[in-house]
Amino acid sequence: MLHAAYKLRVTAAISNKMAYDKFTVLRSPAVPMPIENVDTDQIIPARFLKATKREGFGDNLFRDWRYNADNTPKSDFILNNPVYSGKILVAGKNFGSGSSREHAAWAIYDYGFRCVVSSFFADIFKGNSINVGILPVTVTAEFLDKIFTAIESDPKAELEVNLPNQTITILATGEQESFDINGYKKNNLINGFDDIDYLQSMKEEVKAFAAQSLY
Repeated sequence: MLHAAYKLRVTAAISNKMAYDKFTVLRSPAVPMPIENVDTDQIIPARFLKATKREGFGDNLFRDWRYNADNTPKSDFILNNPVYSGKILVAGKNFGSGSSREHAAWAIYDYGFRCVVSSFFADIFKGNSINVGILPVTVTAEFLDKIFTAIESDPKAELEVNLPNQTITILATGEQESFDINGYKKNNLINGFDDIDYLQSMKEEVKAFAAQSLY
């Protein structure tokens, strides 16, 4: 009975494909948000956590910073400033702290960001981001300041994030820095996999292992 239940869970897992955009090289302007200690409750307030599908959360990304009580946009919040756009969010130190809610990563991805750059990320947020196709790039405080300076000089200044080479470059100046990432997670991002997709890619191997181990 235990073997049958285990086989059912494995079958359900490998059939539940939830792929995300493949991440290789991203060139994009960036949205600067030089605020330190941004926690997950600020990224997506708790009252919006009722949904279970990973869609629709982008509308409420930074909800209380982004909108007034009457739902009108706050003109002084960066996401409401048409000068800034792009698929890269550049944040201050200690981004994604607080509770472990994965909805924070869902909201960032659903809004359209594919990369977040900071000098420090909360570990759980970092893992949740990679699992939904967002690349968190950790840079030194000095390089982060250089990025903010470049964007301040030109809001359309582009960054290049090269995942295969593990580098981030300020294209206007050519300044570059390397970043670290777990090899397994790097492979998943390049292939557009979450953990379930990775199992799906090994479907035949999983079936063969199950057949040898359970019978």
